[in-house]
Amino acid sequence: MKRIVEYMKRNYKVILVITALSAVLWSFIPSEKKSDPEKDKLLLELLTMVLERGHYSPVAIDDAFSKKVYAKYLDGIDPTKRFFLQTDIEEFSKYELQIDDMIKRKDLTFFNLTNSRLLQRMEECRAIYEEVLAAPFDFTAHENINVDYEKLPYAKNKKELIDRWRKQLKLQALSTITDKQKLEEDKKSKDASYRAKSFDVIEKEVRENSLKSLNEYFDFIQKELTRNDWFSIYINAIVERFDPHTFYFSPEDKEKFDVSMSGTFEGIGARLQKKNDAVEISELISGGPAWKGKELEAGDLILKVAQGKEEPIDVAGMRLDDVVKKIKGPKGTEVRLTVKKVDGSIKVISIIRDEVETEETFAKSSIVEKDGKRFGIIYLPKFYISFENKENRDAYKDIAVEIERLKAQNIDGLVMDLRDNGGGSLETVVKMVGLFIPEGPVVQVKGPGRNPEILPDPDKKVQYDGPLVVMINNFSASASEIFAAAIQDYKRGIVVGSKHSYGKGTVQNVIDLNQFIRGNSYGDLGALKTTIQKFYRINGGSTQREGVMSDIVFPDRYTYLDMGERDEESALPWDKIAPASYEPLPINYDQIIANSKKRIAANAYFKLIDENAKWIYERKDDNTFSLNLNQFKKEMEQSDAKIKKFKVLLDYNNKLNFSSLPNEVSLFEKDSLLKQKRERWHEDLQKDVYIEETLNVIAEIKASKNGKALPKKLSIN
Repeated sequence: MKRIVEYMKRNYKVILVITALSAVLWSFIPSEKKSDPEKDKLLLELLTMVLERGHYSPVAIDDAFSKKVYAKYLDGIDPTKRFFLQTDIEEFSKYELQIDDMIKRKDLTFFNLTNSRLLQRMEECRAIYEEVLAAPFDFTAHENINVDYEKLPYAKNKKELIDRWRKQLKLQALSTITDKQKLEEDKKSKDASYRAKSFDVIEKEVRENSLKSLNEYFDFIQKELTRNDWFSIYINAIVERFDPHTFYFSPEDKEKFDVSMSGTFEGIGARLQKKNDAVEISELISGGPAWKGKELEAGDLILKVAQGKEEPIDVAGMRLDDVVKKIKGPKGTEVRLTVKKVDGSIKVISIIRDEVETEETFAKSSIVEKDGKRFGIIYLPKFYISFENKENRDAYKDIAVEIERLKAQNIDGLVMDLRDNGGGSLETVVKMVGLFIPEGPVVQVKGPGRNPEILPDPDKKVQYDGPLVVMINNFSASASEIFAAAIQDYKRGIVVGSKHSYGKGTVQNVIDLNQFIRGNSYGDLGALKTTIQKFYRINGGSTQREGVMSDIVFPDRYTYLDMGERDEESALPWDKIAPASYEPLPINYDQIIANSKKRIAANAYFKLIDENAKWIYERKDDNTFSLNLNQFKKEMEQSDAKIKKFKVLLDYNNKLNFSSLPNEVSLFEKDSLLKQKRERWHEDLQKDVYIEETLNVIAEIKASKNGKALPKKLSIN
């Protein structure tokens, strides 16, 4: 098996699955390139076999399964119910309980019917929105729109569908018009000679911009999406019924996943975006070949692409993904881009491809001083690793380096910021926990029908033995939760942040589907990410659904909303197993936690954040809006009055000074983009009320006498 994400060498069940699948599928040896439908049928068979035999908790593919796939798929392709008619749904409904049987028969009738009907309805809807936007809206009429699309019925006929489009576009127009009117009023208040645009002018501009945006969207659908893209949506409606983290990757999506996990790729180091029929350079990646060459600039339009000395190919109207494929390529090879510069000149730029690091993926650190103490902050966006080359950067190695750099600055404490960290490599997080503890188990991993496997700290070395606080939020998931849970269970530090983390307590494996087909002439079949294990804390509890509960809870916008894995219908259940044998450190943080809670309760900003969270919760079911201009403005003014009260939160400044470490400062002279990125990060930290209280907590850990009770191998002060 290729590209094993987590500890799979000892997972004999998955190996048996592969062996069995290979034997079954040797019969699929096509003699010539098959059509897409034949490839789609093969994909259905491959995916269901792998899932039924290799998923941690396979579900029965029966009528109940079929019903849920049916609903998930239709919601995926028409979420706002602005394409299909009720007559379409009535026609589709006969398949609602047949999808399970159709999967087993490799029958594509349901997909073919819904896909062709969707494309037909989309083309018909072009005429609808063009007609709606051709004339001014009547904003004097007293009518409402409900945007709870989940409960909204499908339009009974074309007349109802036109009215739905009209109301949706009218709501968008109302929102934009009122915003533009405020801007005009602001300009007039600052300059008495300014001639503000009339309502009619603004309204016309808004309709014209809406038409342009919709045309661009529908052009994208028509020109950029292929049958494979639509079929991927259908496939994922099926595989996600097993659990939310089981997912089919098309070949393009698999490549993007690899890049996101490793933080590196081979190419020129430029981000591209569609601009009408052209492809525009939106950003140069700091340190990449294009950035080093200083010829290519953001805003340049790519007209042609040539490989080395080959003839250039015109890319006008080409799919963005196809243009990206032509520009990316192996390290050391040449690509020649014919570009139209911002000044209108045409230029041919030669670039030698190289390995590019997406810098924002990687760990970064900062120093901050507070009350005479120096603290280090490490922000880790994900637990990245290169599966292809273990010599490349990974989060464990980078964090170890950052810790040494911070220790050289004589820090009094360390903050590990894992907010919004969605996880990553299990191997990496296990080793990373080992940087903070002398030895012992880190996490337990359990496959179906097997005893738990304890994954320990691989060495006895402690990289950092000082005061430690881990920051999490609702979107800290998977590997982030393993790290926070281990630190919490060992009492190695204090976990602060949202009430709980995301709650993803499962391990996935990415399986290359091409390995199952001998002499494959179907083309790249993509890959399947599937759940093969669950992980458990060393105290025996699962983080699945429940997440990690913070020792100190910071109020945030989502405090009263049910966020995370617990909100996923197909999520695996919470459970627990026997605890591993481990010894928590003899530390009592109770007083430090109590002191922080008192500060939070007395903090005016935290009180306002909590009030904002309650307001958001109260409004979550408010889905009806007036489409009468005066009434809409009145509703918005009432809402704005409340929002204005909360806008003060955006003005918060902790007045702390954050600075980069000497190794980065030395790079700033040559890398102005890196300097700008760090300055923006430091500005964000200054506006972060949570950082300030986190530093209060870590300062108390430093000042406490807990360290005297610790083993000689590990001290806290």
